[in-house]
Amino acid sequence: MPDRGGGPTGPRMRVGRPSRRVRTLLMTLGVLAVLGMTFTMFAGFWTDWLWYRSVRYSSVFTTTLSTKIGLFFFFGLLMALAVGVNIWLAHRLRPPLSAMSMEQQNLDRYRMGIAPYKKWLLLGITALVGLIAGASASSQWRTWLMWVNGVPFHQKDPQFHLDVSFYAFDLPWYRFLLGFGFAAAILSVIAAALTHYLYGGLRITSPGTRATSAATGHLSVLLGIFVALKAVAYWLDRYGLAVKSSDFKATDNWTGLRYVDANAYLPAKTILFCIAVICAVLFFATLWRRTWQLPVIGFGLMVLSAILIGGLYPAIVQKFQVQPNEQAKEAPYVQKNLKATRDAYDIDDAKVTEYSGTSTTTNKTKLRDDVDSTASIRIMDPNIVSPTFQQLQQIRNYYAFPTNLDVDRYSKDGKDQDTVLGLRELNLNGIPKNNWINDHFRYTHGYGVVAAKGTEADSEGRPVFTESDLPSKGDLGKYQQRVYYGEKTTTYSIVGGPQKEIDYSDDSGEKTISYTGKSGVNLANPINRAAYAVAFSEPQILYSGAIGEGSRILYNRTPKERVEAVAPWLTIDGDAYPAVVDGRIQWIVDAYTTTNGYPYASRTTLGDTTADSLTATNNSRAVVAQQNQVNYIRNSVKATVDAYSGEVKLYQWDTQDPVLKTWMKAFPGTVKSKQDISGDLLAHLRYPQDLFKVQRELLTRYHVRDAQTFLSGSEVWQVPDDPTNKSGDAVPPYYLSMKMPDQSSQAFSLTTTFTPNGRDNLSGFMAVDAEAGTPDYGKIRILKLPTNTTVNGPKQVQSQFNSEQNIAETISLLSRGDSEVEYGNLLTVPLDGGLLYVEPVYVRGGGLKYPLLRKVLVTYGGNTAFEDTLDQALDKVFGAEGATTRPPDESTTKPPTSGNPTVQEALGDAQKAFDAGQAALKKGDWKAYGQAQKDLEDALRRAEAAQAKADKTGGGSKSSATPSPSGSPGSG
Repeated sequence: MPDRGGGPTGPRMRVGRPSRRVRTLLMTLGVLAVLGMTFTMFAGFWTDWLWYRSVRYSSVFTTTLSTKIGLFFFFGLLMALAVGVNIWLAHRLRPPLSAMSMEQQNLDRYRMGIAPYKKWLLLGITALVGLIAGASASSQWRTWLMWVNGVPFHQKDPQFHLDVSFYAFDLPWYRFLLGFGFAAAILSVIAAALTHYLYGGLRITSPGTRATSAATGHLSVLLGIFVALKAVAYWLDRYGLAVKSSDFKATDNWTGLRYVDANAYLPAKTILFCIAVICAVLFFATLWRRTWQLPVIGFGLMVLSAILIGGLYPAIVQKFQVQPNEQAKEAPYVQKNLKATRDAYDIDDAKVTEYSGTSTTTNKTKLRDDVDSTASIRIMDPNIVSPTFQQLQQIRNYYAFPTNLDVDRYSKDGKDQDTVLGLRELNLNGIPKNNWINDHFRYTHGYGVVAAKGTEADSEGRPVFTESDLPSKGDLGKYQQRVYYGEKTTTYSIVGGPQKEIDYSDDSGEKTISYTGKSGVNLANPINRAAYAVAFSEPQILYSGAIGEGSRILYNRTPKERVEAVAPWLTIDGDAYPAVVDGRIQWIVDAYTTTNGYPYASRTTLGDTTADSLTATNNSRAVVAQQNQVNYIRNSVKATVDAYSGEVKLYQWDTQDPVLKTWMKAFPGTVKSKQDISGDLLAHLRYPQDLFKVQRELLTRYHVRDAQTFLSGSEVWQVPDDPTNKSGDAVPPYYLSMKMPDQSSQAFSLTTTFTPNGRDNLSGFMAVDAEAGTPDYGKIRILKLPTNTTVNGPKQVQSQFNSEQNIAETISLLSRGDSEVEYGNLLTVPLDGGLLYVEPVYVRGGGLKYPLLRKVLVTYGGNTAFEDTLDQALDKVFGAEGATTRPPDESTTKPPTSGNPTVQEALGDAQKAFDAGQAALKKGDWKAYGQAQKDLEDALRRAEAAQAKADKTGGGSKSSATPSPSGSPGSG
């Protein structure tokens, strides 16, 4: 080839061994790489250990780690031993001479090639399968701990009469052992067969016998072990029918035996067990007979039996016995499912009461008076007013409130008050300049609680704050206000060292502070600093001068992740909420114990069941259990996380829960006694929303108690979609202090509504007493509406609100320009046989874009009101002086008489007020806007009253338009 200018030509240089310097360098780099990998793994382990020790839950770390290590080595060695021994045995049983054939001559080359490395190859194969098996086994640490520490439920399943603990704790472990046995048997058969083939014990193309007697005996024993394990599987499958998932037309995710299970599958499993035992014996018998003829016949019989007895026969029973008379056949088994499901989800004591849905009381004044004693109606929606809190109480840009505020109750002057509150948490996106020092050293915490009355708004539609300003002051008294741990605190901070933190700012400037708590991990130790530099991929932690004596690193700072870390066996509620308890801000976290092994109870997926219109916009509220689906749940633990120190405390709440007792045996000392809950903390504990949502979803079907009604599906309900928005998701439950018909006084409750499946009218109302420490705590009450009459449900009530002509026009006025109308929570209150609906209406206007309460919608017994305040709306609905009511089928107002001079004058005033309001919006002058809205309402009322008077006297002609200023609907 011609020279293309690629470099010098001539003889090639010999490539020799690298020089000693190069070899030394390469060896050094290799050692450093190994050390780096080793330290990286050590850093993860060491930082985990330091964190658990800092929160005083080191026993959780050591117990979990030791269990994983023990399972890894035990089952890893067991698998390696099983495969290795069978490879060694197959090699030992090899024939002394190989057959003279092309096949064996080809194999001789492979045998000669691996001969020098046989031991290393054996060690490599066994190590590989051991590592895989050990890693798989270590993931079963929960299953092992539940099996070894399981306590009885003292409840037996109705079919086999075994304690529920067998299905919840024992059966999962037996299934794991069985799966491990199958894997070991299959791998051993494969490894032994390959070894026999390599060394001539098995032949494919060679003349003569296909297998030596030694190979035949060896493989037959392994296959016999496999078939024996299959027999055990058939036997366990009998019990597995009690927790087997299946779709049933009456309910999805059904578990438990049905007619075909009890009368076809159960006997089939027993018969197949016997056949498998016989087949296994035939395989073992080849040790003496040295032929596979009988075991192969037996194995074929087992396969054929599995098809005919285990598949075809149950299908015939279902087709020709069950389907022609399904309700009669399935009713006894459905009854068992009803009882088990109600027990497993703690809804068996739910009290269902017939409720008429219509009031027969004619004394409207008495009804109006009864409203105040029946419910403390909350018009501050915690899911809407967060921007208002943000605008009025943020104070500094580096503070923020959660998207959804919380509802709690606080006592003042001996009277409980429903309160909407949130913490002023740190918002790193709002700090003046983002850099490593600012993000992790200077801006480290939020400050203070902001709280407002749930039942009131001021004259401008703003919350009536009971705790506000910075530092916060008000009804809550003195408490530690710094918030180092919160729902929005997702990054680490380094505190307590040379670098001062910004505490808060006031008129005199910024205040600084150094953290004095004992939380976090000490970074004074250089090993700790190096470990965290590696673990957090931040080398500055290793050498920064901002870290010194006393520096501590705080991380895992959200309440949910702290509780999940110290109690990994718990499922955490999606809504942690803060409370001021004994002079500290405590995050209260509800936690659940679950299992998917409760016989006959239907399963549910927590993430789906707890979804509603709030979780759709706030993913942090989603709930996920350790198992994908569960069929038993208890709110067994109440946890607290101190917002300043990060201290986590777990309290045993359900003292009867066997699942919690099992975990308390596995992790002794981690859960405190229920008696350790202080009175101040007890006053703020409440019934958890996610448990309530799971229960309400089950009660859409399981509110009935007899199998025939359940099977007919005539009483199936549904949770209605949230009518206040267009998300299409379920309406969230609402906390509300109210009195159910059988209660003598108000109780802090969690409420929801039901509608018939596929329809919008109301079918039921559900409330649970949510106030911890009271005798009725957790009692579920359901008001069942009659099926022969129609009572409006939430969607219909919302539609009725929107269709009222005068309401629609006012809404149109409020939403003109830059304003947006936003509907608050639609609350339902049972009142004297009827149902009172209340909905606050907010307006976001001007450049500020935060919602202010402008109107309150109320309806009862067909009467509807849309007024500035709740009291005004209630007065109008119940016919108080100056208010008018209407029959259900008539409009609230009549068309105006355009020729009436008084009406014209009032409409002119309304137009002026509307124009003034729009001008105030553009300026952001909310005081002027509020006054303009009052003037507008006053003018519209005068126009309505004048029109009514004109109609009574017969004066004036009727118009097709209702009173409205020009530029609004109806004025054209």
